Amino acid sequence: MIDYRLHTPLAAADIARLFDASGIKRPTGDLSRIARMFANANLVVSAWSGEQLVGVCRALTDFSYCCYLSDLAVDQTFQHQGIGRELVARVQAAVGDEVSIVLLSAPGAMAYYPKLGFEKLDNGFVLRRQC
Repeated sequence: MIDYRLHTPLAAADIARLFDASGIKRPTGDLSRIARMFANANLVVSAWSGEQLVGVCRALTDFSYCCYLSDLAVDQTFQHQGIGRELVARVQAAVGDEVSIVLLSAPGAMAYYPKLGFEKLDNGFVLRRQC
């Protein structure tokens, strides 16, 4: 049984472990940076198996027009159980129908997001981080 939680405080070490276990590339060797990433997010949905963090969705939103989904990670041993789909659905429920959800996908996840109803766009731009 997976328990989903909204805005539950997360330990940086647990997030880093989850990121590593999911295959997502994040600065997991820098726990203070991981902590800042989550401290400054205004929408976090987490998935738990007992006391183990097994999934997380981190987003930045105005709850009015736009939501940037910056992280979606599920521990590889828990993937293919609908956890990612449920995390995104809970983000959608939290922001409502007036809000568009946008994201940047890792190359290996490009085929995943259309399965959740995301539309691929060609009209985006990025200024990449330096580290």
